Amino acid sequence: MHQPPIPHLASADPELGRLVEAEAERQHQKIRLIPSENYVSAAVLEATGTVLTNKYSEGYPGRRYYEGQQVIDPVERLAVRRAKELFGVDHANVQPYSGSPANLAVYLAFCQPGDTVMGMALPMGGHLTHGWSVSATGRWFRSVQYGVRQDTGRVDMDEVRDLALAERPKVIFCGGTAIPRTIDFPAYAEIAREVGAVLVADIAHIAGLIAGGAHPSPVGHAQVISTTTHKTLRGPRGAMLMSDAEHASALDKAVFPGLQGGPHNHTTAAIAVALREAATEEFRAYAHAVVANARALAEALVERGYDLVSGGTDNHLILVDLTNRGIGGKPAARALDRAGIELNYNTVPFDTRKPFDPSGIRLGTPAITTRGLGVEQMPRLAGWIDEAIRAADRGEDAVLDRIAGEVRELLAGYPMPGWA
Repeated sequence: MHQPPIPHLASADPELGRLVEAEAERQHQKIRLIPSENYVSAAVLEATGTVLTNKYSEGYPGRRYYEGQQVIDPVERLAVRRAKELFGVDHANVQPYSGSPANLAVYLAFCQPGDTVMGMALPMGGHLTHGWSVSATGRWFRSVQYGVRQDTGRVDMDEVRDLALAERPKVIFCGGTAIPRTIDFPAYAEIAREVGAVLVADIAHIAGLIAGGAHPSPVGHAQVISTTTHKTLRGPRGAMLMSDAEHASALDKAVFPGLQGGPHNHTTAAIAVALREAATEEFRAYAHAVVANARALAEALVERGYDLVSGGTDNHLILVDLTNRGIGGKPAARALDRAGIELNYNTVPFDTRKPFDPSGIRLGTPAITTRGLGVEQMPRLAGWIDEAIRAADRGEDAVLDRIAGEVRELLAGYPMPGWA
């Protein structure tokens, strides 16, 4: 059953209560490999469901537009202090509702409509809000996009510099959603200084790895840092903006009143809990284990003939190009889901297929590492992935169902926060 228990929900709305229980059971029974997903602790779950959700708190601590902030102000100050201490930054804003609004606040703080901005192209591993054409950020600003080399799958920093010098962007984003390699923050910082741009490090995917010392930090290189608070950080679905002192005021004004009204206080509290957890030695070991698992899984997939973008991984994320397997990413992902292995289909660099039916799959190790799986399980997991993809190509549903049963048997020995 769901933990913490939900008796009041189950009684007041049995239909929704059953759905929540079903989702908790589904998460328990599946190997969850979507790299942007994780399991939060019971403490984070409890904080998210508190009476703090009842309170409106427009403004910032000590400067609110509603009375009755005697408790809320200390909650937000606690989250801010923990963020500053954990990441070693001058300033932190814990109010953004999610990663995309956080990035929109960056544009509002430092750009005018029509200004030139620069980010990684979405098909190459970037994010929609880094200036991609279908996003508001690509429609309201003049966006220039960089990518990766076709021969290496890695960013060529000389090409990034040439593009920045030619286009002179106001803001440069580094980071993204499908980057399996270490981000060279010092190199981006040097380019941004040369062209007079604000460097924004979007660390949404790797924030937990940075907090745990398993990935270099952008602090001291990027003036602004944007991140979600879930993914590898193992917090609630929220976001933070961090910066040096010089850029703090502009960011705060962009978040409120620029984009948002009252912050979600229950989420702020859960962020504070997650940041406290991320400051522990246990979390540091977790972050390094995430990377070790990803590398072990990547190596096992390569041994089975799979083509990985950039040849492997330095972090939590693996991007697989299935072109040489004769199957698209979408049918492969659906077959793997039936086999009890949850990941997502994904565009790969220089993909010749359409975005909704791309050539790749994207997978990562944050959630399975939280469950306690280690490098010794990664070859078996790679074997299941390979077997399921082969079965999908042959239409052998019985094989997929058998693998799902084996997955459930394995996971029965690994507790899940949120299910008992």
